[in-house]
Amino acid sequence: MSHDTPQAWSRELLIAIMHAHSAHSQHGNTSDDNVRFHDHKTPYLVHPLWCAATLLQEPKIPIELRQSGAIALLWHDTLEDTNLPLPSESPEEVARLVEGMTFTSFAEEQSEIWSRSPEIKLLKLYDKVSNLLDGAWMKPEKWNAYVAHTIRLTSEVEQLFGQLGIIKIAKAIAVPK
Repeated sequence: MSHDTPQAWSRELLIAIMHAHSAHSQHGNTSDDNVRFHDHKTPYLVHPLWCAATLLQEPKIPIELRQSGAIALLWHDTLEDTNLPLPSESPEEVARLVEGMTFTSFAEEQSEIWSRSPEIKLLKLYDKVSNLLDGAWMKPEKWNAYVAHTIRLTSEVEQLFGQLGIIKIAKAIAVPK
């Protein structure tokens, strides 16, 4: 998915952001799917943007994975939380990543993620860390379940990819209550 020029990549990224914006501002399955759960005011788009931007800044990840992974992170909740499909011209690798990140519930994710590809586990770590960053709304039981899952995911991703920025962030915030 590597692009010939930064301009071509910027254009593709902007198109992906616009699709994520449309999905989460106009096509949510419910009105709650248009905003973040913690305050019911923050546009949902903030979550996939944070995930994608944080991945794009990781120099230890190959550029091809950063590019396809960033678009997958922009769209990772589209199939779960909206009625907008992925664009028909989606690169095959991006569609594979989005589908691999899609679960029917957190319980399903907790049991099924371990059989997914290393790339899916990596991208899910960005998702989980973002959720913990705005997880002040979570009751201790839910918080601790997220923390335990994130700690396990962090350990596996670190074994697969080495010391990354997301690993440092995860270790700093994945603290039980």
